[in-house]
Amino acid sequence: MNIDWYSHYFSPEVGAPSARLNDLSRCFIEHGHRVHVNTCFPNHPHGVLYPGYHHGLYLRENISGIKVSRYWSYITENRGFVKKLTGHVSFLLSTVIQSQRKPVRPDVVIGTSPTFFAALAAAGHSLRYRVPFVMEVRDLWPAIFVELGVLKNPILIGLLEKIELWMYRHAVRVVTVTESFRQNLISRGVSPNKVVNIPNGADLDYWQPQEGAATMRKALGLEGKFIVLYIGAHGISHALIQILECAGKLKEEKGIHFLFVGDGAEKETLQAYAQKEKLHNVTFHKSVDKQNVKSLYALSNVCLVPLRDIPLFDSFIPSKMFEIMAMQRPVIASLKGEAADIVLQSGGGLVVQPEDVDAIKEAVLELFSKQELGRELGKSGRRFVREKYNRKTLAERYIDVLNDTVKLSKHI
Repeated sequence: MNIDWYSHYFSPEVGAPSARLNDLSRCFIEHGHRVHVNTCFPNHPHGVLYPGYHHGLYLRENISGIKVSRYWSYITENRGFVKKLTGHVSFLLSTVIQSQRKPVRPDVVIGTSPTFFAALAAAGHSLRYRVPFVMEVRDLWPAIFVELGVLKNPILIGLLEKIELWMYRHAVRVVTVTESFRQNLISRGVSPNKVVNIPNGADLDYWQPQEGAATMRKALGLEGKFIVLYIGAHGISHALIQILECAGKLKEEKGIHFLFVGDGAEKETLQAYAQKEKLHNVTFHKSVDKQNVKSLYALSNVCLVPLRDIPLFDSFIPSKMFEIMAMQRPVIASLKGEAADIVLQSGGGLVVQPEDVDAIKEAVLELFSKQELGRELGKSGRRFVREKYNRKTLAERYIDVLNDTVKLSKHI
């Protein structure tokens, strides 16, 4: 098959969207398929182009056998709803204007959302080439912005929801990353036969247990510390102020140190809070590349996976928890719903209520005082991911879905 992806995010950018797309695409290629990714010039999350790239109208390249077309878009850092929306829409317009650049006619087009507009670009190109459209749903847009209070204009919300439902109707298949998302779409009238759940997972060949990175510990000044790691976006979704409150309650425990790695709209606010509260047991570090993410997991004693306590997040599964468990590190998951159930089933960590500062504190203390328990949780987590969430196995399921989609479309 000739498989076309449309995604706002892709390698060398780090994070869940680019990791999923990169891992699945490489697996597709290993099975004999051609993959072409249509994306932006890499700039996420800082709004600065990655080294070696110069902003232009169009760039074609090859990354590990994946054909990549990069289109011009408005570049902005990952903060400010209007600016980010402008960037998303500009990518859609750029792909439409430069659509004649596509080198090979696809057999199937996949649009991965978010962003919503990357999926819309894929839907439009599927119509142009008269090939099936698969919509991949990694977040529920625009519902998540409504729940978080970012999007309040009822006219705009209504318009976006109409576009969203049109894409579901137009898609031959809808692929969700959680079963909860699948049930949400079915409850809104999408045919159950159309919606397939292919969750995130981990590349077990890459995310392997390794010794703690002694050099990095020393560089960070954290030798001899029990490191509680949060790595990822510092945004409004992650309830990180509650993690800092937890750190405040534990600042007399000299052996425990909290390490925050990443960037986002809330980072400056979080740093100001830590400074105001004199949290000497907290270190902030900028975003790092994929190799250093692995090293940071390796030096941690426990990793945090938090989300805000809002109903829609009961249907979310933070993909980082699969990488953490694959690295054989214990998780403290302040989550509810499907993600909490997975952690409990895995035996790979402790689950507490979202935003419950005292419960998070007690979980940290338990793993600090019972470090053998943490090691056992880590082993259970890796075993569980190997059995249930191996990304290569999930990629094979995805290929089956795409083959069926192409066959089905020929009979419609």
